[in-house]
Amino acid sequence: MIDRTRYARWLLVALLAAPLAQAREAPATQDTAASVASGAKLQLRWELQRNLYTQQAPGGRTQARLILTNKDSKPLPPQGWSLYLNFMERVETGALPGKVILEQVAGGLFRLRPAPDFPGLQPGQTLDIVYYHPDPVIKLSRAPAGPYLVYDATPDAGTAIDFALLPVTRPEQLDRGASGIPPLTTPQDTYRRNARADLLPAAAVPPVLPTPLQLRKGSGTLRLTARPRIDAPAALSNEAALARSLFPANLPAGGPALSLSVGKVKDQSSPEAYSLSIRAGSGIAIVGNSAAGVAYGLQTLRDLMPLPGTPDLTLPEIEIVDAPRFGYRGFQLDVARNFHGKQTVFKWLDLMARFKLNRFHFHLTDDEGWRLEIAGLPELTSVGAVRGHAARAGLRLQPAYGSGPDPKDPRGSGYFSRADYIEILRYAHARHIEVVPEIEMPGHARAAIQAMEARYRRLARAGDKDAARYLLTEFEDRSVYKSPQMYTDHVLNPGLESSFTFIEHVVDAIVALHREAGVPLHTIFMGGDEVPDGAWEKSPAAQARMRQEGLETTADLWDDFYERVDAMLRQRGLFTSGWEEIGARQTVLHGRRKLIPNPRFTQRGFHAYVWNNTPGAEDFAYRLANAGYDIVLAPVTKMYMDMSYNANPEEPGVNWGAYTELEDVYDFIPFDYLKNAPDAARIGKDGLTDFGKRRLRGLEATMFTETVRDPALIDYLVMPRLLAVAERAWAPDPAWATETDPARAAALYRDAWTGFVNTLGQRVLPRLDLDGVGVSYRIAPPGLIVEGGRVLANHVLPGITLRYTTDGSAPTAASKQVTGPIAAHGTIKVAAFDRNGRRGLVATIDHR
Repeated sequence: MIDRTRYARWLLVALLAAPLAQAREAPATQDTAASVASGAKLQLRWELQRNLYTQQAPGGRTQARLILTNKDSKPLPPQGWSLYLNFMERVETGALPGKVILEQVAGGLFRLRPAPDFPGLQPGQTLDIVYYHPDPVIKLSRAPAGPYLVYDATPDAGTAIDFALLPVTRPEQLDRGASGIPPLTTPQDTYRRNARADLLPAAAVPPVLPTPLQLRKGSGTLRLTARPRIDAPAALSNEAALARSLFPANLPAGGPALSLSVGKVKDQSSPEAYSLSIRAGSGIAIVGNSAAGVAYGLQTLRDLMPLPGTPDLTLPEIEIVDAPRFGYRGFQLDVARNFHGKQTVFKWLDLMARFKLNRFHFHLTDDEGWRLEIAGLPELTSVGAVRGHAARAGLRLQPAYGSGPDPKDPRGSGYFSRADYIEILRYAHARHIEVVPEIEMPGHARAAIQAMEARYRRLARAGDKDAARYLLTEFEDRSVYKSPQMYTDHVLNPGLESSFTFIEHVVDAIVALHREAGVPLHTIFMGGDEVPDGAWEKSPAAQARMRQEGLETTADLWDDFYERVDAMLRQRGLFTSGWEEIGARQTVLHGRRKLIPNPRFTQRGFHAYVWNNTPGAEDFAYRLANAGYDIVLAPVTKMYMDMSYNANPEEPGVNWGAYTELEDVYDFIPFDYLKNAPDAARIGKDGLTDFGKRRLRGLEATMFTETVRDPALIDYLVMPRLLAVAERAWAPDPAWATETDPARAAALYRDAWTGFVNTLGQRVLPRLDLDGVGVSYRIAPPGLIVEGGRVLANHVLPGITLRYTTDGSAPTAASKQVTGPIAAHGTIKVAAFDRNGRRGLVATIDHR
């Protein structure tokens, strides 16, 4: 329990002592600001100097430096300032060359401050600050972000600093040593990889993505010289509106019939099944087992239409019967780490609908942000949704992921009001997408914890005896732990009744929002991941709960926590979803830790989203399914969209789990994803039983946004990889996935991959360009190779336009088009361009 008297006394002392301590550090004077350098006139540059591979660090260690230049006419003084900055991962702290000290504040927030003998930085001077990362830095996501300066004399004022990363091009910067880290991807590597597909003539390109279950082409065509007459019941008004949007507005009325209806699709039991018929004589007919099926039939009709701007609007005669393989086809968007607003959400809901995805996993809360307004708990958004610098704790969350000192930064701060959330629910529902809201717990809860502590302090000062009603942590807890994000205070306490009062309040608020929106709610995603060792072990409240319930370990306390959370959801007609840890139990086998399916919850209907298919855990999803858990596959090495495409420095994203090219996603075999793994990875691993196969609910692409402040970067990282997820989630296994003969499987694979990438390059992505959807998808660099005295170029998307230069300059939309081998000599640069002239990454090769 909380000793409120003790806390009130501590709070009073802290509030009184804080300004005194600041005054002792640096007495403020009226002319302080006029006599010292402005943070706005400092310049900071970061450089990766070299990766070091030694006997002591065979896996690698990185030497980097910060280059601080005073561009002001006033000095940066010897004392009385701190330079704050964020790191995504750990760095070596302590005294550094340049007579400064690097120290961790909390989590990923660090600061540089002057050592006692720091001489100051005069106008025009530059200071080199060499420091070390204990791990190799391959991706620039590990570089610092968001630096800002704070003077002790004005502790509430942080000023952002001019900051940039210097290029990573020199051999010592790119050296991998013998660490086993993947090498750079060269244009030659890319050429050889792209050569696994052929360029198809337009008539041979598969017409629909995802691939339909059955498709039979007729011999005729239906020419549209006028807009079709749409025949649909009132219950299909949303679908009728979608149908109207498919045809150019300048077409006259009076075209052939377009019939939309809900009925029985032959031999298909899925509620999302549909049939689509296009006949020259009778027009277009779409029948769905539900309104969702009708909508999917219309998305297929969109695929079959000529690209926008084509003068002759002709459709092929065709008969399609289609249904999805999985009922769960998901996309997760993280708006907690970096906030992305309503228009971004709408855009991705539209794209999901276009490619027949039906679950929007809404990652609303995390350590660095709480993004949903909850009635009755205003601090969740007034504190938990705001990041920025503050000298006093409890005003807002600390800067993270480069959000800097300004609490108005649009990525660090922001939330969805109740009205926003209702609007999103209705928007998704109209597109047959179910929103799965996520409330992270018991770990990843720092934003909520700090918000509820701020609420407690506010009410305690007012003498409210119920101030602790929603507290999530215990002030007497001395547990020692650290999360992968370096937090030591981010786990809510399951020994406190107030934790469950809080959870119940939030659950009821979300239920009420869905009810007000008129949109069903089936589950809430209740987190579960990455609770570090050591949490709760020295909490009096947690220990008391364990004694009360006869629990032996904190692992038992975890079970007790989710027992109560699940009961809470069941009482409201919901089932529990969460990361794989909700179905896992940590145990020991032969002295080593081992994850096993937790036998306590196998019959509860938990939906466990399994991300971990890293070495040693490749089969964990199958073991959970075989044990009876309902599983959504979200493997980090295949479907984490925040993973970088490859190891090249210019490619954004993170690399802690994998590098994931488009073909890595496409190659995923949900029911047998160890089929093509190395022999060593399959030894001792479980396959999926027939019983377990029935527990696989579907697939999910996951987009975490730690490194994503610009919404266009979401586009780049997600697209076109999301299209491969859509294909795997909707279409049956391709023939190559089940073929046992390796040679035959390789031939089948080439045919299927060729069809897929030609569909993307010639139909799907050009349609996005020309529809004005505004998707800045990744345009990959071309592959280049010198062969027979000429430069050969190709691309992962056959049919995309390639342009080149021979003088070393970057190609533009006016540069020469690649139409065959390039015979010129010199520094050849080639890039691909979309239908709007947007350029992708440039590939370079020297041909002398």
